[in-house]
Amino acid sequence: MRDHLAGGYDLVIFDLDGVVFLIDKPIPGAADAVERLRAGSTSIAYATNNASRRAAEVAALLTGMGVSAEPAEVLTSAGASAALLADRLPAGAKVLVVGAEALRAEVRDAGLEPVASAEEEPVAVLQGYGPEVGWRILAEAALAVRAGAVWYATNTDRTLPSPRGPLPGNGSLVAVLRTALDRDPDVVVGKPQPGLFTTAATVAGARRPLSVGDRLDTDIQGAVGAGMDSLLVLTGVSGPADLLAAPEDRRPTYVAADLSGLFRGAGDARVPAPGDTAGGWRVTRDGDRVTLDGSGDPVDALRLLCGVTWDGVAPSAIEPLSSEAGEVLAAWGVRTPG
Repeated sequence: MRDHLAGGYDLVIFDLDGVVFLIDKPIPGAADAVERLRAGSTSIAYATNNASRRAAEVAALLTGMGVSAEPAEVLTSAGASAALLADRLPAGAKVLVVGAEALRAEVRDAGLEPVASAEEEPVAVLQGYGPEVGWRILAEAALAVRAGAVWYATNTDRTLPSPRGPLPGNGSLVAVLRTALDRDPDVVVGKPQPGLFTTAATVAGARRPLSVGDRLDTDIQGAVGAGMDSLLVLTGVSGPADLLAAPEDRRPTYVAADLSGLFRGAGDARVPAPGDTAGGWRVTRDGDRVTLDGSGDPVDALRLLCGVTWDGVAPSAIEPLSSEAGEVLAAWGVRTPG
């Protein structure tokens, strides 16, 4: 076994938005990380909840950014959703599609008929993210569901990461229909459901996969549900304050600032960090009172503090003893006593 984190795994499953790129810009170090894994004969897969592109389009986008990818390595919630519908509906069944052209194409290629009006009596509504989704198609979807169509959502990510900050994701659009219909979708296909993870492992023939993501509520929760180890990178949606407050089913195996963490020692990324010191930091607990002292890599402090917050201490009970500790907690948005 190689002595870095990724060396203990035979497949790395990457989320895309917030891990490999932000909208249309690669995250620094992503291409190098992928090529280093390939050089070490580690299998690669990309699994995304974004239903606005097909697998071949995603692979082309990645390749254009300098991140090597083949269509067969890409799993999307659009493709998974169309495959599920094809398995459950008769050939040629009408499906009202809310989303991008890529989602309609997946439905069409699955042997179903995509439609855009409730008057065409669709038997299902499939809702995925699309930048052009507006009131008119949402209204048609609401009418179709009320008429008896089964409501499928590719995913329920509330936001999409971007260089300008989080933007509304498919979950926000699903919330529009949820409000109008006063009910939840019948089926949610993408993460945190385990399907994308287990399919990636099956296709690669992997026995020990690692999932890498930026969201606790989809990437990490999905990996936990699939029984896989996971790495949270802090380049996307979920931040340190979210990790400190994470419930048990959203706790990653490892945490790192970015994908370079794949090539550090597994012990240096494991969360929570064992003991009461890591790097130049020390955490001291006295009942419900916790102090953070020292300085160094903020991720080391984060790993230590997860050990106490995951054991029931409120993040707001953490008291900084050094100026560096105070700066780190303030940067994370963690309120401190006093």
